[in-house]
Amino acid sequence: MTDNERLGFIKKDAVQGFTRFCGLEVVSIEPGVCVTRVKLVDHHLQQDGFVHAGLIAMMADHTSGYSAFTLVPPDRRILTIEYKINFLKPAFGDYLECQGKVIKPGKHTLVCESEVFSVRDGKKELAAKAMLTMAAVPEDKVPKP
Repeated sequence: MTDNERLGFIKKDAVQGFTRFCGLEVVSIEPGVCVTRVKLVDHHLQQDGFVHAGLIAMMADHTSGYSAFTLVPPDRRILTIEYKINFLKPAFGDYLECQGKVIKPGKHTLVCESEVFSVRDGKKELAAKAMLTMAAVPEDKVPKP
């Protein structure tokens, strides 16, 4: 598999199940970096009209996970070990955009960071920042549901 074929596979793999339900799209992907976006609709909002923290946290986790996936062999899967997220300001607007990147690659453990921006009228504001630790696990060691 060429590098471009691998990145194409990863881009498709990133949007299925829960992430597809949430409306996540992969904007760009390259080794060590992934950018995703969710167009905001009413069901993404909490009781005060801001984006629900769960959507923001999912984007931070998932986007960093796929940035890590770009750096491991094809027979590995990425599982989140730990993450911490700071919500910096309420998010609202047209869409959310998240950039996840690997800041410390490794064979078994990768450390990543994500920034989630709310975008309205073309203006981006940092809404949340997360630090994440990912495990690169051989696919045959990942339990099947």
